[in-house]
Amino acid sequence: MSEEARSRASRRLAAILVVGFQRLFPGDELDRVAELRAVLTEIIEPLTREHGGNLFKQAGDLALSEFDNVVAATRCAAALRDAIVQKNRALTPERRIAMRVGINLGTVIAEGGDVFGDAVNIAARLEALAEPGSIYVSGAVYDQVADNVDFEFEDLGPKELKNIRRPVTVWRMAGATGDWPDHYGAAVAPSPAGFDDRRAIAVLPFANFSGDPEQEFFADGITEDIISLLAGWRAFPVIARNSTFTYKGQTVDIKKVGQELGVRYVLEGSVRKSGHRVRVTAQLIRADTNHHIMAERYDRDLTDLFELQDEIVTAIAGAIEPELLKFERERIAERPQHSEDAYELYQRGMFHHYQQNKTDNIETQAYFRRALAIDPQYSQAAAALSIALTIAGYLSWADHPEQSFEEAVELAQRAVALDARYPNAHFALALISMWTTRTDRAAAKFQEAIKLNPSFAAAHAVLGAVLNSRVGPRRGSRAPRREFASARVTRVCSSGSPAWQPLTTSSGTIPRRSRPGDGLGPSTAVT
Repeated sequence: MSEEARSRASRRLAAILVVGFQRLFPGDELDRVAELRAVLTEIIEPLTREHGGNLFKQAGDLALSEFDNVVAATRCAAALRDAIVQKNRALTPERRIAMRVGINLGTVIAEGGDVFGDAVNIAARLEALAEPGSIYVSGAVYDQVADNVDFEFEDLGPKELKNIRRPVTVWRMAGATGDWPDHYGAAVAPSPAGFDDRRAIAVLPFANFSGDPEQEFFADGITEDIISLLAGWRAFPVIARNSTFTYKGQTVDIKKVGQELGVRYVLEGSVRKSGHRVRVTAQLIRADTNHHIMAERYDRDLTDLFELQDEIVTAIAGAIEPELLKFERERIAERPQHSEDAYELYQRGMFHHYQQNKTDNIETQAYFRRALAIDPQYSQAAAALSIALTIAGYLSWADHPEQSFEEAVELAQRAVALDARYPNAHFALALISMWTTRTDRAAAKFQEAIKLNPSFAAAHAVLGAVLNSRVGPRRGSRAPRREFASARVTRVCSSGSPAWQPLTTSSGTIPRRSRPGDGLGPSTAVT
């Protein structure tokens, strides 16, 4: 450093607070940038000033501040944590903000409004090391604040930090960001406990093992189409392409991908061409345990490349959804319930729903109602409760079937209004329309559900029954092929005995609505 530069620079002891803030699910770029700008101007800047800090650098989703008082810096971090928690309460899961904070105390160099030096670098490395929703502080900070603040700290031990000569002892501050309140922790917390509440999936770029550059486009196309299909089905949050394609061409650690993207599930795969044949493989993995939930292989002739791509994408996505949902409901059902979380209540309800008996149906309805009480905008719970009420009314499990049917109609219409692109909402409305003799509407709604999710096996099956019963078999003639085409049930029903199974007879027709005391059993068909 020249003498002139030395005269402009100064050294001082300071606490450095580095805040990283980003949306867990990127979404639209302009929307994301505007939202992160609002976090900076409405939360970070005013709270930093309020606690006596100076925000000296901001770049993208990172803000660096300097404090004369390390206790004030720590209290500022806690205030930022609480403010982000409060903001997330008003946001849908895919828009919530994941915040990381690193704090260090040391000698910094100040020059021309900028602050730099190892003390700043350590704070930045702590922010990068922190899990989303966590506040990490160095041992130097802990020694100064432990007896002066009300927060508890967890000793994470010495850590090797990039470009820092000696290991730095790291402490994690306890509180709301490291241990998100259960009713909305699913979208942000990355710790092992947090993984128990998140169900997002990341589709990594499929690897091209062919040695043929043309297959690179095929592999990328499969990846992009799977992302689009899964996102459109609304069963679980799907990480955007621009986030997952950063891993293209890399050998990845699935656990690390899960932590970096904030997901529980990762789908990876490969494409290999040999002559006029192509093999596509896909593996669905639970990120925090590296447990393989599903592995599939598809061997096809190379004919029409786009048609082949559509076929394989639909097959993979159709296989993933039921396996993942089955895994989720069984995972949640097996553990003790610790909280009133809408998603967990919904999955517990689904577990009982698939047991298909009166006692479990009552439990099913109770769980779905509790989920809706927490989140009235939860279209999945509204649709599921509608289906549960429809089944209870049909099988005479309800004391007042007509009331069950009326409520089922209201809930199905509400589910469609909440999310018109959620396939199961249309399926629920189709089911109850079927029982209220609106077969045209039922057929239209089943078709809408299939349009939104071509692999929706239940919708195919019951639509086939609706059309079969509406047309009616003609003696001595074969039923129209069109009617039976929709009755195909593929292996995507691997999630267990489907809940719609009691709603059709063994002959593929619609049973009559049963009423208490009328003597009609489930196998009685409409004539």
